[in-house]
Amino acid sequence: MSSLKEYIRFFHEMGHDTFFEAQNAAQDVANGTPSDELYSFPEAKHTTNVSDAAKSIFVSQKITNSPSRVLAEKAKSLDELRKVVEEFDGCALKRTAKRTVFADGNPKSPVMFIGEAPGANEDEQGIPFCGQSGKLLNIILPSICLKREDTYITNTVFWRPPGNRRPTAEEIEICRPFVEKQIALIKPKLIVLVGSTAVESLLSSNVSMHDLRNNHYFYENMYLDEKIQTFVIFHPSYLLRQPGKKKLMWQDMLKIKSWIC
Repeated sequence: MSSLKEYIRFFHEMGHDTFFEAQNAAQDVANGTPSDELYSFPEAKHTTNVSDAAKSIFVSQKITNSPSRVLAEKAKSLDELRKVVEEFDGCALKRTAKRTVFADGNPKSPVMFIGEAPGANEDEQGIPFCGQSGKLLNIILPSICLKREDTYITNTVFWRPPGNRRPTAEEIEICRPFVEKQIALIKPKLIVLVGSTAVESLLSSNVSMHDLRNNHYFYENMYLDEKIQTFVIFHPSYLLRQPGKKKLMWQDMLKIKSWIC
């Protein structure tokens, strides 16, 4: 019964106002489906280690000595890295953006969320996930025993792409060293990649989100001493456009919850 209450509350808080999905959910709970499918943590056989593919990418990046890579390597603290990113002029996105959107939340948090790119609200306020997507994320977090202030949140790129378009591969590549160093300085116990752009940047994968979300991963980069448990979830903006996918999001949240709580 408690799982049913959590399930219905989750959908209600995310804006679901139809009775029929809740009724179907109740039937699923009565049939035992959620306990079998939603609360099961992925077994080791489903675990994907991206380190081999990642290593070749990180080595090639270091050899190129791109300006962002050189600057990222010099940063010894989060404050230094923030200053470096704010003063960096090597990404064309900065020319059209109003603000640098570096991060938000608790830098000592064991959980790090990495999204895609700042939108209009983020560009105005300089804070990641502060628009409609951010409001939805704030609703989702309590379902995994977290509040926004308990987490650390950043993005794959630090400046808003014009028209909220998807960041290009070049823009992602330019910002990647900063994101990698940010992860190393935070040293989270868990990374949650929010949306396909974050997955493309950090897991170097073009596999569909529907396939990726069925696995969990171990992330590493050249600055880390050990791998970090990583999950993939839909971006809240996708849920706003496709409300029917909220049930899948609930499943993903329960998998993460089983690791956190």
